[in-house]
Amino acid sequence: MSEFVETPAVPDTSSHLSAEQLSCGIRFLTDFWKEKYLREYIKDGGSKIKFVTGRTGSGKTHFLQVISSIAQKENYNTVHFSARDIWMHDFKEIYVEIFHQCDILKCLEAVSRHLIQEMGFDYKDIPEGMKFIDYLSQNGYGDALTKREIRSLLRKIFLDNPLLDNNFALACSMLTGSILGYPVLEEQNQELLLSWLEGDRSIKLSQLRALDFYPSRITKYNARHMLRSLAELIRMGGYSGLFITIDNLEILISRSSLDPVHYTKMKREDTYESIRQLIDDIDSMKNIMFVYAFDRELIDNENAGLKSYQALWMRIQNEIVGERFNRFTDVVDLDRLAAQEYSPEVIISISQSIASLQNIPVSPLDTQTAQEIAAQARTGAIGIPRLIQIAIQEVKSHV
Repeated sequence: MSEFVETPAVPDTSSHLSAEQLSCGIRFLTDFWKEKYLREYIKDGGSKIKFVTGRTGSGKTHFLQVISSIAQKENYNTVHFSARDIWMHDFKEIYVEIFHQCDILKCLEAVSRHLIQEMGFDYKDIPEGMKFIDYLSQNGYGDALTKREIRSLLRKIFLDNPLLDNNFALACSMLTGSILGYPVLEEQNQELLLSWLEGDRSIKLSQLRALDFYPSRITKYNARHMLRSLAELIRMGGYSGLFITIDNLEILISRSSLDPVHYTKMKREDTYESIRQLIDDIDSMKNIMFVYAFDRELIDNENAGLKSYQALWMRIQNEIVGERFNRFTDVVDLDRLAAQEYSPEVIISISQSIASLQNIPVSPLDTQTAQEIAAQARTGAIGIPRLIQIAIQEVKSHV
């Protein structure tokens, strides 16, 4: 692997740490995002794309961990993956990865409970393992009129929703019907529908036509439209929205033979075009937020970086740069944020947290060391979080 592979500012212990414990040093921004985006704009139906950059060791991966943890706590369905693992030039691959990380059946079960309540019943009264239609029959309501009401509500919920692709809506309607027990859907056909939704090319469309379902395949050309439908389904499933973080985008310009993926000039430009199209389409989506993270080399590299694809660069660089860090900015420079917010006191506090999380028995850094770290970050090639780690290890080695 490359010598300067990004490492998290803290170990990946987010599964048992609160967002507050993880956010030491960057709450200036994460608290703002939580209040303005997660609790207001995105939750109220907005959509947004953000880019996070900085030098090696500036804490980009850590920032994604923190904000994802906060989003999950704010009732978002969160998705995270690395550009080192998923091809970025074909948006279908991105859609499929997001789909796999979202529990679509859980969302459909939530929708089925809503339908049950709309019909005047309480889903809590239905014995565990029993289908709604069987519960109705058991209580003398399994007549044709009631079944027609189920079909009518399924149509209203899915097919009459303008944010859902018609084929996506029809597939979800049939899957929800299978959860309710009506209309009946065999398990094999349920698997077929789920396979189509996740873009499985191995299934034959002729198999779906037997269900009176005539969809086209999911491709890079319609995948963004399908993602809009997925985001709407997640909202219908009771979430505040869909929150997606994508790390290590600098892989696009890597030349290391050890990297798991290698981008040709064509694939790299296809990726830039895919992001441009997402930016142009984002306003047509609701309750969704993307956060891309990358080393600042992706900006600084004039020949292969973002600036080399003017159609994309023009859309992300038109911002007024003031003296103070703009928390509304769509291109978050963690180096600039650190220079403004990381006082020696904050650096000492961060060192305390990192040492505690890594179970390192050392005292917090002293004021002089913290001042030296701040000064070194302004002139060096490594960000403050990484410098703090190095300083802690040096202190530990002398204990």
